[in-house]
Amino acid sequence: MQATSTSKPDRKRIALTGATGYVGGRLAQRLLGSGHDLHCLVRSKQKLEARSWSQHERVSIGTMDMLDVDRMTEEMTGCKVAYYLIHSMQSTRDYAEHDRKLATNFARAAHRAGVERIIYLGGLGEMEEDLSPHLQSRREVERCLGSTPVPVTTFRAAMIIGSGSASFEILRYLVERLPVMVTPKWVKTESQPISILDVLYYLEACLDCPESIGRTIDIGGSRVVTYRELMRDMAKELGLRPRLVIPVPVLTPRLSSYWIHFVTPVSARIAQPLAQGLCNRVVCRNDDASRLFEHRPLSPRDAIKRALQREVSNEVMTSWMDAGRVPGDPDWSGGKVFIDRREVTVDATPECVYEAVRIIGGGHGYYAADWLWRVRGFMDKAIGGPGLRRGRRDRKELAFGDALDFWRVLHADPGSRLALYAEMKLPGTATLEFDIIKGEAPGSPTTIVQVARFRPRGLLGLAYWYSIKPLHGIVFNGMLDGIRREALQRASDQSRTGAIEHA
Repeated sequence: MQATSTSKPDRKRIALTGATGYVGGRLAQRLLGSGHDLHCLVRSKQKLEARSWSQHERVSIGTMDMLDVDRMTEEMTGCKVAYYLIHSMQSTRDYAEHDRKLATNFARAAHRAGVERIIYLGGLGEMEEDLSPHLQSRREVERCLGSTPVPVTTFRAAMIIGSGSASFEILRYLVERLPVMVTPKWVKTESQPISILDVLYYLEACLDCPESIGRTIDIGGSRVVTYRELMRDMAKELGLRPRLVIPVPVLTPRLSSYWIHFVTPVSARIAQPLAQGLCNRVVCRNDDASRLFEHRPLSPRDAIKRALQREVSNEVMTSWMDAGRVPGDPDWSGGKVFIDRREVTVDATPECVYEAVRIIGGGHGYYAADWLWRVRGFMDKAIGGPGLRRGRRDRKELAFGDALDFWRVLHADPGSRLALYAEMKLPGTATLEFDIIKGEAPGSPTTIVQVARFRPRGLLGLAYWYSIKPLHGIVFNGMLDGIRREALQRASDQSRTGAIEHA
């Protein structure tokens, strides 16, 4: 049983970074529920505005450049507390140096703005010299954040288990897809994974715990386990037979990351730092968390059970896929652009048509020739792209910045437009857009305009376009026809429901 606080927290104005990410997106809603005022500091205002909670009256949004100390100072002025939930390993190859620069700038800006406290979520790990680059980077960020007089509260956590987290997705997909696993020897390394629910508890509870100011606090679940034991627990919760795990000493973190990339939705670029971190024993080194907070964390197996329940009920609030840059509309000028434009009319409202469009991808598929999409996804995965296994966070809703298989959502305007940017490996840049045009006269058909654009890069790009062009008739015509049929069905259901209510 988890302890809960009965005292009402003091209302604070809080600067929150990482609000569009996995932890920050959930923490924001928790802080709002406790009555705090949030000033979210983000790179993409449009991406945050796609979250329903961002419209709350106690939420304000500031766009910032983490390299502009003056701008950050201005944005944080008036905030008592600042959460630093930024980690750039997905955005840049030299993530360690980039993180040091961002953390130093953030600390300087917080000091200038009069912030009274910084709260940071870092990583657990023994202090030996062979600490992985990933965990070394987390330690360096701690040092940089503490380089000014502003006190820092650092929570160090191991693997975070929760629906949508990268570590959880790696674990789940490996267990689901591989009844026999040849694994690195680090599957025997001890760790103390923690539920996302417990992480959020500590991040919020420390606001009303003065003793936590300026402290480094290790947080973890109620049990110390190996990664092998986690695989066993995951198999049990999934209702699968026990997985045969064969550890061998020859698999390096780099080789492991490529295998993780191929089997799971997580890219090798993200998987490698995570795999490196698994080589280190990550267990709480102090009991400050239990002494400062009246809280009993979940066990790893209970955390897995709750995360799986969230996915089954389609209640994944945030996902690791949400983090990272979202490209703007491609600059199509200055080069040859191939366009495949198709349209169809349907006797349904724009709202019904949009509902039929926005459910594409993920488990639903693409209405036609799904086997071709699967082949394309497999090819993309084999050469380092995300493939189709990334799926989608929500089976029904789409918002700006969401990942959708190997696409990224650029526009999601209900009743009018959906635009997707291709993140698959391509010799060029590509988008797929659906414009929904309402008929001029009342009751007239709605037009669906589907446009695929491709800007080739070099001769390989030209060869790619002409090689796949013959398949467009099968894929895109089939997709449009499927959208039309789905929209008609929704219009019919809507009409029938209205008739029943009227009767």
